[in-house]
Order: sequence, then C-alpha cells, then structure tokens
Amino acid sequence: MYAALIVAVANGQVVIRFILKRRAMRLYGIGMRWLLSILVFTIGLGAFSPTVAQDTEVPYWASIASSEVRMRVGPSRDFPIEWVYKRRGLPIKVVRVQESWRLVEDPDGTRGWMASSLLSRERTALVIGEGLVAMRDAASDQANLKWNVEPGVVGKLGACESGWCEFDVEGRAGWVPEGRLWGTGAP
Repeated sequence: MYAALIVAVANGQVVIRFILKRRAMRLYGIGMRWLLSILVFTIGLGAFSPTVAQDTEVPYWASIASSEVRMRVGPSRDFPIEWVYKRRGLPIKVVRVQESWRLVEDPDGTRGWMASSLLSRERTALVIGEGLVAMRDAASDQANLKWNVEPGVVGKLGACESGWCEFDVEGRAGWVPEGRLWGTGAP
C-alpha cells in the first residue's frame, strides 16, 4: 500500500508531494500522525495564498503603485492597451477581480483592466473641482490656512470626519473639504 499527500498548485501556491510505501514509512519512523500534521499544516498555508486577496469585497479603493501602468481592454497581456498611466499614487476604484487582474475605474470614469501587482491598497485622493482649495490645520472653515491646493494634486488620504479629510501631499499635511477629493467615502 502507498500513503500519499499531494497538494495541487494553483496561482503560485505551495506544492507538496509525499508518496511512500507503507513499508518505507515504518522504516523511517513516519506514522499517520505525522502525515496528518503535514496535511493540516499545508491546508493552513492555503489561507495565506494569493487567492485569499481575491476574497476582498468589491468595490474598494486602491492606488497606482508604479510610475507606469497600462490599462488594457481585457484581463490579460494579450489584450490591447487602452491607456498608459504615469501617475504613481493616483486613486482608482477596483470594481471587479479576476485572478491577478483588476477591473478599475479612474477619476474620469474610464474603466479597464490592470495587473494587481501594479496596484496598492494605500488610500490616496485626487483634488477635484474648480479653482484652488484651502488646506487647513484643522477640520473647519475657520481653521488657519496652511496651503492652497490646485485640482489634479494627488496625496495620501487620512481620516475623514464631519465633511473634512486629512490630506498629505509629500509631507505637507492638513484638512481639505471631502467634497473636493475623489477617492473618499465608500467606493
């Protein structure tokens, strides 16, 4: 008789093959408890595999993690490139997950597919609207003005409360009205 433990490979998961004749198991002092321990451990490793990331509920916010990212018309390198983004940190909305590809929506509403390895879960926001927006030292219109920020500026998004969001642009942090930022709230 043979004892066997075979774990399949799927999307980069671990492969373990353990096939020994029963006689060999006795020779090496390997019992069924040890075999069962390996099986339990291997199943536990599955919880930390890349496929768990696909269990994230969509939609969710993400940002572009690379200095150049291609948006494609389909979820594969075989599909043509629709847009090339050269804006690290640009917030995007992930609306669908398919293996290692994400269907995303940019601030203009354009949808396309990006490789998940080029995206980050870091929350960022984009200043929108017309004219400059005041960045203040507290979440209030009466708070001191720190800087004026123009539309198109991207920064790290902090906590949002009472219609104001913490916003950090390359170390210059303050509070900006939530209505002037794209990438806040529920996606």
